[in-house]
Amino acid sequence: MDFKKLSQLILIEQTVFALPFAYLGILFAGGGGLSTWVFASIALVAARTAGMCFNRLIDAEIDAMNPRTKDRALPKGDVTRQEVMRVAVISCIVFVVSSYMLNMLCFYLSFVAIVLLISYSYFKRFSSASHLYLGFVEAAAPIGGYLATTGEIDLIPFILGFAIMTWIAGLDVVYALLDVDFDKQQGLYSLPSRYGVDKALVISAFLYVLSFLSLIALGVMTNRREAYWIGVLCVGIIFMYQQKLARSSDLQHAVKEFFTVNSFISPVLFLATLVDVFFVM
Repeated sequence: MDFKKLSQLILIEQTVFALPFAYLGILFAGGGGLSTWVFASIALVAARTAGMCFNRLIDAEIDAMNPRTKDRALPKGDVTRQEVMRVAVISCIVFVVSSYMLNMLCFYLSFVAIVLLISYSYFKRFSSASHLYLGFVEAAAPIGGYLATTGEIDLIPFILGFAIMTWIAGLDVVYALLDVDFDKQQGLYSLPSRYGVDKALVISAFLYVLSFLSLIALGVMTNRREAYWIGVLCVGIIFMYQQKLARSSDLQHAVKEFFTVNSFISPVLFLATLVDVFFVM
């Protein structure tokens, strides 16, 4: 499988977007050393690649029936199931090895993470809480970054993880608006298909509020300074704009813009925290 097909399969831009999640965990743990940054980056890229491969394999038949996803690489036949499985297995091995290079706690937890990566794709088949489960899986990145640095369990990474979890869950609820009719036809679970668009949007907004409040609590608990708070303010503004977009009459166009502005959130929060940790005296 060439790089172009691989990048289309796993949405490489989303992997880059997710890297700051792990970096935030490292920063809140004090910054770590070079090896922590390197192996945490490798671990996250490998885990993300494995997760996307598992998702594409498990959802291949559903993707082929959905007009929105039928042109993905696997349904179109651009790649084979064997090729995708090979990438998934190699990625899991790289993930476990890089976790071992960080510390033993990360090594043991890497096997739990692989179970989460596989199980997520099945969750929407029996529960509309799949949005929260996706957020829970994504929350493993900042928690993992923190544990990679300290090797110890603490409250701080879980508050950071909760902020990421509720943000991603709220985002995924909006994304699911595009598939309401298809999900109902196929018996798939999502908040929009179960409770309707209006109630789903209220839940999405509530999840965003929880995420924002978690970022505030995190800043207070860790005595963050001006740079961090500027970053949180920017995130709050983006959150409000996203919720406005989600209520647009032209949902197809609005969701595209929704994800465009969403791509700024993790870099903004990461850069603000980076400045706060390393450059503000």
